[in-house]
Amino acid sequence: MRIGIPTEMKTLEGRVGLVPAAAAELVRRGNEVFIQMGAGTASGYDDEQYRAAGVGLLPDAVAVYERAEMVIKVKEPQPEELKLLHRGHLLFCYLHLAAEPKLMADLLDIGLTAVAFETVEADGGLPLLAPMSDIAGRVAAQVGAHLLHAPQGGKGLLLGGLPAAERGRVVVLGAGVAGGSATRVAAALGAEVTVFDKKREKLEAMRDLGPNVTALYPYTHELESAVTAADLLIGAVLIPGARAPHLVSGEVIRRMSTGSAVIDISVDQGGCIETTRPTTYADPTFIWEGVVHFGVTNMPGAVPRSASQALSAALLPFAERLAQPGWEEDPSLAAGINLRDGEIVHPALKT
Repeated sequence: MRIGIPTEMKTLEGRVGLVPAAAAELVRRGNEVFIQMGAGTASGYDDEQYRAAGVGLLPDAVAVYERAEMVIKVKEPQPEELKLLHRGHLLFCYLHLAAEPKLMADLLDIGLTAVAFETVEADGGLPLLAPMSDIAGRVAAQVGAHLLHAPQGGKGLLLGGLPAAERGRVVVLGAGVAGGSATRVAAALGAEVTVFDKKREKLEAMRDLGPNVTALYPYTHELESAVTAADLLIGAVLIPGARAPHLVSGEVIRRMSTGSAVIDISVDQGGCIETTRPTTYADPTFIWEGVVHFGVTNMPGAVPRSASQALSAALLPFAERLAQPGWEEDPSLAAGINLRDGEIVHPALKT
């Protein structure tokens, strides 16, 4: 199969669809792999590394999309990329279409086959979403600690505290991959962390992190009381393929103290906090009722080298299968099909 890797066009997105070592594996299996010149630069991979891996270099996105049968990229196509896609393309990337009805309509009109990283399933999990969720959780805790600094509009609090100064209070919604990683980092920094989830096994894992972690079932009153008292709120709720539910209302956020911070990892699926909205790394925050909000939809894009390495390792086995005839019979990849031939395939997008 002819596989094309274009440069990412989303604002300040430095990840690349495949690192050279992963691309080389596809070449060894008899595929033709092409990459747009400079696509790997922000992740620390230059064109010569791809050339040495047997990857063809093409001058621009137009050439990549013209040559490719399968397009492997990281984030959803941007408006300027839509005109380069056609019905014969197999698009393999993060899509998050439940929160992007306009994009879904555009892709339906094109009629291509779209397989979304975030809905590919294997062994009861989401193997292509997990590494980026892990990064997003870690980044959320690090960014949250920074947003509490006074120059960022925060209340001037050192999240972990120190002798003679109180610890910061963090609330995490969801103890999955993203929420679990956020909890681990916040707890390691020394904060008092309260994490909410419905599954007992996840609550047990979070509580075992240490005495500064409290793990609770998300009863409405307990959740709202914890959020109101929090210095940092991190949302990390996921329903695979579907829009995230709002667990925290604007009225509850309004009761948080001035200079508190909110980070919604779920923002690319619509957000689980009513007051969040999508932002970019070019303008990552806004203040609502005195509370600093961070809603960047490509949080792992801040660490493109680490993220590209982790994503490629998870992605390669599925890309190898997609390049073979009959891939639709693979249940993991079949679960990842969002759109095909102008029709919605994934059940979560039909509701």
